[in-house]
Amino acid sequence: MSRAIPSGPGQAANAQARLKAPAIDKMEAKLSKASRALNASPIQEISHLAQRCGAINLAEGFPDFPAPPQVKHAAVAAIAADLNQYRHVQGICDLLAVKMKQNHVLDFDPLTDFVICCGQSEAFAATILATIDQGDEVLIFDPAYETYESCIILAGGIPLELRISQVYVPLDPPYWTLNVDKFMRSFTGRTKAVVLNRSLNEEKIGCIKETNYNSYSPHNPTGKVFSKEELEVIAAACCQMDCLAITDEVYEYITFDTHKHLSIASLPMMKERTIITSSLSKTFSVTGWRIGWACAPTAIASAIRNIHIKITDSAPAPFQEAALAALQSPPEYFSSLKADYVARRDFLIKMLSEVGFQVHNKPQGSVFIFAELPKTCLLCDVSELSPATFPFIDFVKELIEKAGVAAVPGRGFFHGDCNDLTQQSRYVRFAFCKSNDTLSAADQKMRSCVGK
Repeated sequence: MSRAIPSGPGQAANAQARLKAPAIDKMEAKLSKASRALNASPIQEISHLAQRCGAINLAEGFPDFPAPPQVKHAAVAAIAADLNQYRHVQGICDLLAVKMKQNHVLDFDPLTDFVICCGQSEAFAATILATIDQGDEVLIFDPAYETYESCIILAGGIPLELRISQVYVPLDPPYWTLNVDKFMRSFTGRTKAVVLNRSLNEEKIGCIKETNYNSYSPHNPTGKVFSKEELEVIAAACCQMDCLAITDEVYEYITFDTHKHLSIASLPMMKERTIITSSLSKTFSVTGWRIGWACAPTAIASAIRNIHIKITDSAPAPFQEAALAALQSPPEYFSSLKADYVARRDFLIKMLSEVGFQVHNKPQGSVFIFAELPKTCLLCDVSELSPATFPFIDFVKELIEKAGVAAVPGRGFFHGDCNDLTQQSRYVRFAFCKSNDTLSAADQKMRSCVGK
């Protein structure tokens, strides 16, 4: 029997459209389990809302001040010289090897142990894909930068779902201290690696008290820097449990006061089990250039390189050339960078404190302040912006709409079990990698609204 055709041109067109367009739920069924397991980024949601509202963006950690002139000129010169095709600039690896020797007394072979990638994010993702198998567990310190979890999910590792309370190692607020007992209890026979995420803080670890400010490793979002004693605990556990350490060291040059960066790879027996990922982005204000790298033992570096080539083949060629200029910057550049960031940090802390936010610890590294809402502030019930997905963004959304300043809800950085989600929801992350004009404008807006 033939199918009846609806009468009328409009009805016929609608019927044809229904036949051609698959139902949305059927298309969602075509997605991989891994892609369906990924959460949308609250940082991107907030940034899009900030853009729509014309708000000052203290949410995303990109510098809004110029990159060094000589670095920009090198990129322009490379483009003009038609260095625009697939390219591997070995000179970057040579310079990185020299810096590893100078800064950390580590010997790496520039021909075999470095992989130039499209930013630290690709370097980290390729590292995870090169080392993590289905069912492997990766320990992450919580709160944590959101990308780590996503990469582990895509590789088939178990960062949450089955054993969330053990795979995420909670740092104890308000100073985000490492509890040694919690950390050691998180290891199982399936633990493959520990991620040291961007820049951590303070002076206590379980029963250990830090009295020496010699060397640290900068944690996003808290602004904390791991102490040498903390790193020694983590290193000893990695050796004892035969695990890798995967580090994100993009804030190597952005540590403050008397705090210095220390890579866990420089500790005894850790060079052969550490993969370092980093980039130019934050140090040289070029987050959009996507020039990063992985540094690893030769066999692991080879696997990372193979994955990188299969995915992107080459980091942007002109910006690789510019990286040569950046990596040869004089020591004065880095000391000036630190001084400028200290001034920005102190300015934003003063403003946040004066309008009622609680800043429990002054960031020791990175470009973020993880502040707690004023004690008198009740989380408001504001609609929109995916409240079912991000029920913790209410205050931040109101901050954007009423004060014209964007920040990131702290709840989005927490992943492990927590008996007090309300407390987690009281944290807000502000970025201070902004120009003095931007910070001054944010100061005026915040004082006119939040400070009332």
